[in-house]
Amino acid sequence: MTAEKKDNLFGVHLAGMLSDKSHLDETKKPRFRAMVERLTAAIADGHSCLAVGSEDEQLLLQTGLVSAGRRTPLVLFDNKLYLHRYYSYEYRLADQITDLAQQHVFSGECEAALDGVFGSAAEGDDLQRQAAQLAVGNGLTVISGGPGTGKTTAVVKIIAVLLQVLGDVTVALAAPTGKAAMRLRQSLRGALEMLALPREIAEAIPESAQTLHRLLGVHNHSPQFRHTRENPLGYDVVVVDEASMVDLALMSKLVDALKPASRLILLGDKDQLASVESGAVLAELIESMPDNTVVLQKSYRFDSGIKAFAEAINASDADRAWALLQDDMVEEIRRVDGDLEQVICRGYNDFLQAVERADSTNTDELFRALNQFRVLCGVHGGKSGVDALNQLVEDYVRTAYGYNEHWYPGKPVMIHRNDYSLGLYNGDVGICLRDSQDNRLKMYFEDEENRVRSYLPQRLPAHQTAYAMTIHKSQGSEFDVVVIVLPGEESPVLSRELLYTGVTRARKGIWLRCKKNVFDAAVAAKTVRVSGLAAMVRCRKS
Repeated sequence: MTAEKKDNLFGVHLAGMLSDKSHLDETKKPRFRAMVERLTAAIADGHSCLAVGSEDEQLLLQTGLVSAGRRTPLVLFDNKLYLHRYYSYEYRLADQITDLAQQHVFSGECEAALDGVFGSAAEGDDLQRQAAQLAVGNGLTVISGGPGTGKTTAVVKIIAVLLQVLGDVTVALAAPTGKAAMRLRQSLRGALEMLALPREIAEAIPESAQTLHRLLGVHNHSPQFRHTRENPLGYDVVVVDEASMVDLALMSKLVDALKPASRLILLGDKDQLASVESGAVLAELIESMPDNTVVLQKSYRFDSGIKAFAEAINASDADRAWALLQDDMVEEIRRVDGDLEQVICRGYNDFLQAVERADSTNTDELFRALNQFRVLCGVHGGKSGVDALNQLVEDYVRTAYGYNEHWYPGKPVMIHRNDYSLGLYNGDVGICLRDSQDNRLKMYFEDEENRVRSYLPQRLPAHQTAYAMTIHKSQGSEFDVVVIVLPGEESPVLSRELLYTGVTRARKGIWLRCKKNVFDAAVAAKTVRVSGLAAMVRCRKS
């Protein structure tokens, strides 16, 4: 069996089973099996379906296992082959989201409220005001923009307008991961401090945020949620940050759980990586629903080389981006030409010093220090991958501080598997410390409400040391300085979106380790996900 087939055992078994059940003769079954295997491999790569040609369609229709949407294992729609489950997700979401987008909810008189929050129509950020007008009068609002374009500030203002126009509305703030929810909470607090809102309005705006799984109500060991169409959420407005990370299945379940006449506001950066699981929902909604979308342009945070670098990457201008990287006048971005180990280990010195001062009863300083610096990798394996660079830093720490055990004070780890019983989720980052009470080493985690919980290391679900993490895993996070390390050779996993996502994790500075040919190839490679969602939405709108 080939390596590819070993990686796609589910697809191999499914293809064999469906081939046996098909009406095809023995000469045609191998081709059908190969198609099903390609479909399952495509789903594993984030596509929701597989594009097929007319000859393949004719073969598929002879199997007795394919329909245009009935209860068959496989579905054909718009020259695309689906597993029924993923077709159902897309079909339902297209229906749900179209209804939501065309829902013109009661808004009352809002111009005075808009003027009070945004200033007159001739003042301030017209696009933020436009987003608010859209959110007041429509069931669906999509707000896209890069880092620092004021998405969170716009949402605070939108909620303030809704509270003034509609009175007592209930609002839920959510994000796909605990890290992203925590960042949303911090951004909201910062925006509230900056805005001169009436006291009663400011106090009515929620400052807490939660993960989407917590919002929908998880059931242990089950993909189903407590809140569904039959048991909807009780909120009038649901705001979801980092919506580019929300996959097809989760978005469908979220929209399904909204109560009638509620509003959904999605925030995200359309140019970032799409979700790890199937679909590119945010990008497709922006493409297919321009009347419900506002793309913010003005940057309030990045007026620096980082902004110019990210824009050049996003525009596929590798020469311009590389020139910025080489320009000594652009202080925020630098190439690592020399000793990578020295750059990385020096970067963690502030954190390691904070560990020496740390007290398990007050971990705020320690988490802040950890988030000042992070190593982001394009790949897991090889000399430039997560595994090797985590080992490099651990060797340095063990030597410098004399640690001999697997667990030691300051060891950061990232959770890789949800454990609902412990309240730990994929992407959560914790730090090992000695408990001030019983002197045992424990892992400390911050949740989205800024509460700190401790666990014995032996209780943790699947995890990995987190001095370095993949760029995929960094989504929803921000760090003062990042070191981005790409592999020494070109790789199909590298793309413009991956590099852009890594660059925009940095607030103040970037160190980049890569060869020019690898950089050029990454900037030129645009990720395209095969999906039928946009086509289904357009179909329902017409």
